[in-house]
Amino acid sequence: MKNGLEDVIAAETQLSDVDGEAGRLIIRGVSLDHLVADGTYEGVAALLLDGLMERSFDEAELRGWLAKARTKVFVHIEAADDALLALPPVDAMRALFARLPDGEDLDIALGLLAAPAVFLPAVLRLQRGQKPIAPDAALPQAADILRMLTGKLPSKEQVSALDTYLVTISDHGLNASTFASRVIASTQAGLTSSVLAALSALKGPLHGGAPGPVLDMLDAVGTAENAGRWLGDALDRGERLMGFGHRIYRVRDPRADALKGALKPLLASGQVDSARGALAEAVEAAALAILKARKPDRPLDVNVEFYTALLLEALGFPRQAFTGVFATGRTVGWLAHAREQALDGRLIRPRSVYIGPLPAAA
Repeated sequence: MKNGLEDVIAAETQLSDVDGEAGRLIIRGVSLDHLVADGTYEGVAALLLDGLMERSFDEAELRGWLAKARTKVFVHIEAADDALLALPPVDAMRALFARLPDGEDLDIALGLLAAPAVFLPAVLRLQRGQKPIAPDAALPQAADILRMLTGKLPSKEQVSALDTYLVTISDHGLNASTFASRVIASTQAGLTSSVLAALSALKGPLHGGAPGPVLDMLDAVGTAENAGRWLGDALDRGERLMGFGHRIYRVRDPRADALKGALKPLLASGQVDSARGALAEAVEAAALAILKARKPDRPLDVNVEFYTALLLEALGFPRQAFTGVFATGRTVGWLAHAREQALDGRLIRPRSVYIGPLPAAA
């Protein structure tokens, strides 16, 4: 028995491989660095879902179908009443997801892929007292998300950055939310049920809630010159440095480099505050040096959360919405795993070890 199922193999998958020792992520036979070179959300979605639905399709077909699906799910925004809008964005999204029909076919999957792209920008606008913006079927998903968020067409650098993020976090082994998706799928409950379970797991602060506190840390550090002293003091207080260390990766998280690279065109074109970028670089360098000196036996390097925070902030997402943006990219991974489990797996039914009291002898 291993508490937390540490290192327990619970499924075979063709979807992604996380090599923690080498710092490598492979999605459907393609390494992450190749995927993000010129990849799009629709491209990685077509790759992950290939062979798992009742009919085949390519990236171009999926782009058109998703555009129509975004328009179709927009009608559910009418259900966003005051009670729903009083919830945190991810909880409001979950409530809207629950309105979608359940099932296993491609139309159900398309609606689920389109839903977070529509629901999150609409909820954020409504919570700010603004009118939600309907989808534009002429745009790809990443561009339309940003347009529905801000009300204006995004730059090519912004679209590329969001596409890189969505591709980077599309799938990542058997993490907590993905495992939740597979457990529900194994009962044949339906894809919507699987995604709702996964989203509920994701909102937990030990899984999907960490990027926001990275910005809180940067705000507290304040200036590049203050980085070393502030981080040292935080460690003295027994605090964790947000954005560093990972349960699987023993070396640098490859997704961190992908997202750091996606920020560079935004910085070069003046679409990100250069002082913010310099502060992040200084905090990264100082944190790595301090962690290496103080914890030489523990491999603590930059993880995906550090540059996720910088990237999503640069694209205009408030930090309380970061978990929802994560869900927008990860939903395709949840769906692919749910379909893989439903097609090839069994009902997931582990056993427990009883450690409670025994009844008194007769």
